Amino acid sequence: MPPVVDARRSALSIAQRQFDAAADALGLEDSVRKVLREVKRELVVHFPVEMDDGSFRLFTGFRVQHNIARGPAKGGLRFHPGLTLDDVRALAMYMTWKTAVVGLPFGGAKGGVVCEPRSLSDNELERLTRRFTTEISLIVGPDRDIPAPDLGTDAHVMAWIMDTLSMHAGFSVPASVTGKPTSIGGSEGRYTAPGRGLALVTLQAMRDRGIDPSGATVAIQGFGKVGSVSAQVLAESGMTIVAVSDSRGGVHRSGGLDVESLIALRDEGGRVSEYGGGDRVTNEELLELDVDVLVPAATEAQINAHNAPAVRARVIAEGANAPLDPDADAILNDRGALILPDILANAGGVVVSYLEWVQDQQAYFWAAGEVNARLREVMVRSYQQVAARASERGLPLRAAAMELAVDTVAQATAVRGIYP
Repeated sequence: MPPVVDARRSALSIAQRQFDAAADALGLEDSVRKVLREVKRELVVHFPVEMDDGSFRLFTGFRVQHNIARGPAKGGLRFHPGLTLDDVRALAMYMTWKTAVVGLPFGGAKGGVVCEPRSLSDNELERLTRRFTTEISLIVGPDRDIPAPDLGTDAHVMAWIMDTLSMHAGFSVPASVTGKPTSIGGSEGRYTAPGRGLALVTLQAMRDRGIDPSGATVAIQGFGKVGSVSAQVLAESGMTIVAVSDSRGGVHRSGGLDVESLIALRDEGGRVSEYGGGDRVTNEELLELDVDVLVPAATEAQINAHNAPAVRARVIAEGANAPLDPDADAILNDRGALILPDILANAGGVVVSYLEWVQDQQAYFWAAGEVNARLREVMVRSYQQVAARASERGLPLRAAAMELAVDTVAQATAVRGIYP
């Protein structure tokens, strides 16, 4: 088994190395480079929460804004016991590039709380969420910084955040968060958007490469909302899902898995490794399966210099943020694998978050079909722009996407100038 990489220490390093490569290629001025390489603003809060037994626990939370030259900051909130400030800095930077590469008028932010949400009761989770929201309300809001769900958070958490911010304002502010329930201003299609967007980009890229999706095999590491929805959409397109996994391991069947049964098992609280319709497989083994498409949709730095030589997939669609480190990128590019970079492939969530924000601002809502059509339009157009730059300049897709994104943000930063 290859050595385990500590992704918590590598996320920011990966993000900055990717930025440096794009800045070098663009010949970015040193002054602009220094601004974009670091985050603009970071808020660290330590706050007490009353537990159900009457005791109090102190929690630590973060909200980081990387860049707001192109509009309000946008990014998720992660509730996870291993969350670090460096994680949040890196993820905020990725959000800046992600919104830029798909042409949204947002900057990048990220935040979260160091906690294990599964160990908290619903009442404890609500109290934690509302107190954390109050602590970061100094810098969030519909025109400043709009949170969204991420690992460990969901639509219900977003509802608590929206309600807390609305109580502070004295009136309802639905545009203050995205990814909330449709009953309070959420958008149709928001939950499925990250996985659907990834599937749309994957299918378009396969067609461009002359790979017939019909019967093509797929392995997915991480069976959350990105992995499971992309599995559904890819299966509906004729592809065969042969392996999936969660944090405890996975299941593999060369003839294909029943995706709907796996989702039902997960929704009932089961683990995909408990599925009886295939052979058990570890997360490390899944990455090395001989498949047409690999979707790493778990956490950062899962593919690195140690295990990249054993990865055999023809197409790697990044469902997670930074699932490949730069050394793995080089190894896989050299052998001709097509890597669909995270800032493009998993941007579907922020695209529909933008659509939700727009709908909230105008108090006019679209049906799911229209939302999905707009998502398709943005994702396919953005892929084609990245692919065209890659072809023109002889670049891998990641380098092309990063150059487009960094150039877009650098131009906005430069034209606005420095105040005062």
